Amino acid sequence: MNNIRLTKVFDFETAHALDGYDGKCVNIHGHSYVLKVTVIGKPISDSQNVKRGMVIDFGDLKDIVKKHIINIYDHGLVLREDSRFAGIEEKHQKVIYKKYQPTCENMIIDFAEILKPLLPHGVRLHSLYLQETGNSYAEWFASDN
Repeated sequence: MNNIRLTKVFDFETAHALDGYDGKCVNIHGHSYVLKVTVIGKPISDSQNVKRGMVIDFGDLKDIVKKHIINIYDHGLVLREDSRFAGIEEKHQKVIYKKYQPTCENMIIDFAEILKPLLPHGVRLHSLYLQETGNSYAEWFASDN
């Protein structure tokens, strides 16, 4: 049986600030992110399995990504733990603190680490694509790591 790659695309809105950065992104600002999650595996061949012929049900993949990434980050503010904006959650309820600088690059690494252990047996994370602006994105490939 051949390996097949499946991709599910997600959209979410998130703000962040890059503390200590030497440009405009030092200030709180937002992006309309596009996240493409690609998994790889062999289609289920068990004739008794209701998911026969699927690597993973697109709905199951959607549920995993929405629960563990989209629902957490959508319409939230991502800040480094030691951000000068720490405490802003008194006025804004959805603030996500991270140990890392919340760049597109670091966020995609974090997303990969979140998703890898959540996939069912036989399904592996192949790649992630995180578009931050219309012409800027980061990619993560399992084969590179």
